[in-house]
Amino acid sequence: MPMGSSEYLKSYVLTFIQNGYKRLNLLFRLKMATFAPTNQFKKQMKVLFFIFFSFFSIASISAQQTDLQKDSIQTDSILTEVFRNDSLHTVRGKATYYASKFHGRRTANGEVFSNKKMTAAHLKLPFGTLVKVTNLDNGNTVIVKVNDRGPHTKAFIIDVSQAAAKELGFYGKGVANVEISYQMANK
Repeated sequence: MPMGSSEYLKSYVLTFIQNGYKRLNLLFRLKMATFAPTNQFKKQMKVLFFIFFSFFSIASISAQQTDLQKDSIQTDSILTEVFRNDSLHTVRGKATYYASKFHGRRTANGEVFSNKKMTAAHLKLPFGTLVKVTNLDNGNTVIVKVNDRGPHTKAFIIDVSQAAAKELGFYGKGVANVEISYQMANK
């Protein structure tokens, strides 16, 4: 092959590649043009976005304005009232205190139980949670630390130590109507 034909072949291949690229580019643009949103579609999307945004804004505002929500829970003829405020929880129900036989025994978290300390048992609260207990009959209040699990009956919401029961004014009576308040850590 003469030298000129080699150059001709190169230019032919180069032209073929360039034309192929142009064809692919044109084909891509045509495909994208068919998927381009119309003005009507854009308007519909704006309306949907506005409705979506408005709904969640209103839901957020109404959730912030409702500081306290009250739920009543009926369990075995015991009415427990639960008040919720973001991280502060308040529950009303009945409380009892530990019997003397538990003094010196290990609690569920491994501590040695003492009836002389301000401690309590709760079924679900994390160990170490500080709980404000208020006797609804006389208004006495104590702060106890959860270090055990219980009470193991649905009739009571908390078991307190004898020291706490004395401060609350129901030691010797066995049971008191109380309100417990505690804060849950924000996640």
